[in-house]
Amino acid sequence: MAHEDKREYDDKSGADTETVTVTGSFVPDPQPPLPTSQEDEHVPDGGKEAYTVVLGAALALFASAGMVNTYGAFQDYYEATLLPSSSSASISLIGSLQIFFLYFIGTLTGRVFDAYGTKYLIPLGSVITVFSLMMVSLCQKDQAYQVFLSHGVLFGIGIALLFNPAVAVLGHWFRKRRALAIGLTTGGSASGGVILPIILEKLIPVVGFGWAVRMVAFVLLGCLVISCLTIRTRLPLSGHLSFRTAIDFGGFRDPRYTLASIGAFLLFYGFFIPYFYIQIYANFRGVPSHIGKYLLAIMNATNVPSRILPGYIADKTGPLKVFVPAAAICSILLLGLWLPSRNTASIVAFAALYGLFSGAFVSLLPTYIASISPREKLGARLGSVYMVVAVASLVGTPTGGALLKETDEEHFRNLIIFCGVLSIAGTVMMALAGLVGSDFLRRWRRRQALHDADDLSETAGKV
Repeated sequence: MAHEDKREYDDKSGADTETVTVTGSFVPDPQPPLPTSQEDEHVPDGGKEAYTVVLGAALALFASAGMVNTYGAFQDYYEATLLPSSSSASISLIGSLQIFFLYFIGTLTGRVFDAYGTKYLIPLGSVITVFSLMMVSLCQKDQAYQVFLSHGVLFGIGIALLFNPAVAVLGHWFRKRRALAIGLTTGGSASGGVILPIILEKLIPVVGFGWAVRMVAFVLLGCLVISCLTIRTRLPLSGHLSFRTAIDFGGFRDPRYTLASIGAFLLFYGFFIPYFYIQIYANFRGVPSHIGKYLLAIMNATNVPSRILPGYIADKTGPLKVFVPAAAICSILLLGLWLPSRNTASIVAFAALYGLFSGAFVSLLPTYIASISPREKLGARLGSVYMVVAVASLVGTPTGGALLKETDEEHFRNLIIFCGVLSIAGTVMMALAGLVGSDFLRRWRRRQALHDADDLSETAGKV
């Protein structure tokens, strides 16, 4: 029998939806429509309270994702001084574990946030994060298991309790300006990636590694105290916690969500490789140490505007219309600039430009997921896509370390090509996600549906 299948697609965050009625044809199940209460509810989209929450969330990301962006400095120190007997791949595994826990535990923290908000997550994450760094400061030379447990596992769990709630809470305060709010917040992580490596580089020669890490921990403690005081939810919470729904598989019925998840996997598989290995590459190419040790800070400094400006533009045009060009430019930079780079100028240029355009990945991925997800399932939908990102991040940088068995021309070339190909593939997937939800495809589906309906009517008339 003929049936009606209603379709809703949002071209951009906060955009009105268009309903297409399809008779007698099959199209994948749509996202459920927003409840009337959600459509009509008032969202501040600014004001003192809302931007106070943005401040607290930005500081939480400064302390969590900002430290992840700093790991390139730790990797360089671990390989040269603290863990000289360990391989590059095993040391990079410590950093990738942080990213894995940050995103993977998001599948659980998303559900806790939906039930209880940030009441327990932010304070607990703050304590674990600071404590883990204190433990890192006590690690002994060539005791890799100590660094693995403190800096990889414990620190990763701590920052995971901070990251997802700090991003998800913005959905309570912003709708039309949500991309800008997320951009401002994720700019905190980029700022951490600028400031924290410089602190480490300056303090380690003066007070030693242990006290340098403790001082960083005290800086993070101050930031996280402010986060605990300022981050709060606004909308009613379910108060019911069930981890059976921590992963919302319903999102994968939407082809946009599925394609975006595949694209995120491919992009984040290679996303952190330049951040982890740029200083090692600079040392290999003979970049002066007074420049090479600041490459990571340069990369993260240019990351700041790319977290904020794309969000501002995305609020007006739609997330993918900014995300896809930024990802395409990163692909060009990897294969067209980093691969042939041989001197200081080209390496610095790559670090600055890659940081400038890659920041859009972090800020616009949750923005796009939010734009195609119901508000009451946003935490779980973000958690689900972050689980995909977690797996990619866990295997990405160790794979890079395995490709870089020796720091020579051939192995670096293989590493960079691998990273570039992943970026191209991920860009294609994100572009397809945009195509599925585009006006052109919807108009084509409408015409096809009308054509099928006419054919069905003619057939019925003949019978």
